[in-house]
Amino acid sequence: MQEQKAYILAEEQHQNIIQTVKEYGSRLFGFIRKNVNTDADAEDILQDVWYQYANASATQTIEQVSGWLFKVARNKITDKYRKKKNTLIDDYAFENEAGETSFRELLFTLDNDPELADIKKLFWEELFAALDELPENQREVFMLNELEEVTLQEIADRNKENIKTIISRKRYAVQHLRNRLQYLYDELINY
Repeated sequence: MQEQKAYILAEEQHQNIIQTVKEYGSRLFGFIRKNVNTDADAEDILQDVWYQYANASATQTIEQVSGWLFKVARNKITDKYRKKKNTLIDDYAFENEAGETSFRELLFTLDNDPELADIKKLFWEELFAALDELPENQREVFMLNELEEVTLQEIADRNKENIKTIISRKRYAVQHLRNRLQYLYDELINY
């Protein structure tokens, strides 16, 4: 009786895994493929995701399967970059006077290194997704100041607003982006 219950549970789990692979396989592969250099890399990462899913679903209930799968895929992609050349990121990072590490050169360089291009692509996708979460006025101030190098005073003058208001908007935008992108920043630092 106990063996029969175990067999039935194992068979249900097996069917759930098959259904999940059918339902999410091609979308997940497409997501991974956009963020890696080759189909082979994407297939390897996808296989790792399915392996982790099979193990996790055997021991825990996954409430939001889609979100879980894409989060694991993103982590696997990041892990792949972390294992690559350690000097690659360090070559482009520098510390400013305040001791903060900046990757501005990394983000704006026109380097032809495909690994660097993939990291930049992932960062920009995550940055713009995080920027879309901001209120319009905070997003505008951040983008003008950081991406277009317009001074905060110039932004205040353009918008006919107090400089302190503009500084406050920028601060809120930076706080949100730091919180939202902290995991990616940590990955770049530890690369």
